[in-house]
Amino acid sequence: MTSRITLISPAIGPSLRQGRFDDGGPLDAVGAAQARAAAGALPAAGRVCVSPSVRCRETAAALGLDGDPSGPELAGLDVGRWSGRTLDDVAAAEPEAVARWLTDPGAAPHGGESVRDLCGRVARWLDARGRSDGRTLAVVEPEVVRAVVVHVLGAPEEAFWRIDVPPLTATEVSGRSGRWNLRLGRALVAGAEPDS
Repeated sequence: MTSRITLISPAIGPSLRQGRFDDGGPLDAVGAAQARAAAGALPAAGRVCVSPSVRCRETAAALGLDGDPSGPELAGLDVGRWSGRTLDDVAAAEPEAVARWLTDPGAAPHGGESVRDLCGRVARWLDARGRSDGRTLAVVEPEVVRAVVVHVLGAPEEAFWRIDVPPLTATEVSGRSGRWNLRLGRALVAGAEPDS
């Protein structure tokens, strides 16, 4: 039994362009157009999951994916009171808190969720998917992709912030729970032949 999971990061929007923590805002016109243009670059899947954020739901719709809104297991990192603020603004106001957050996976100075907690819930989701056959497409926040990469590689949680996830890229894992192969950052390009 082999499970194939393709994680798609959302298209670009104002939050990403401005370096802001997600504030629930939509994609911008450019991001939506890029997602629509990439609609044919994905393989067929038996299951489609979508993170609950607006930008993930809009990316999925623009890609032509009719997916089930996922529960909290695929939600982005809850940054509590930092939501909607830029990292630069928060770092200027709370430099010690940001430094602790970026170096200690168990820290949650914003009152939200720690990186450790995010990695744990995403690992549980991935391992559950590894017990089923077939392909899953999941439009998810970049931090969910980072958590999957950390889990698949058995990397320390401190590596989480060292993984870049560009907008509208596919990260693929295949195998089964406990034994995964990883393919990183395939750009979704219109007219490209999707992997089978």
